[in-house]
Amino acid sequence: MLNIAIDEMKVEEIVREEAQKKVERAIIQHTLWDMNELSRQVCMSIPFIKDHFFYNEDFPKFKVGSKWLMPAQEAHDYVVKWLKRQSKQ
Repeated sequence: MLNIAIDEMKVEEIVREEAQKKVERAIIQHTLWDMNELSRQVCMSIPFIKDHFFYNEDFPKFKVGSKWLMPAQEAHDYVVKWLKRQSKQ
């Protein structure tokens, strides 16, 4: 007879860690986001983005010709921090 004991808390922890890794990989799948990708990734319209944080001095963006490009991970991190600040106001 074979008895197997599973530590459910440990399994849950491992699943959570792996899910977080997958989310992080998906977020930075692209190195750069353009304005349309930024809008899609953060689920906000372009006018909303421009009105609320795009032109903030500390928002990570580069203008190449007539196109704005944002480092994906930096833009993601900025939006998360920005959002947390909004909920405290």
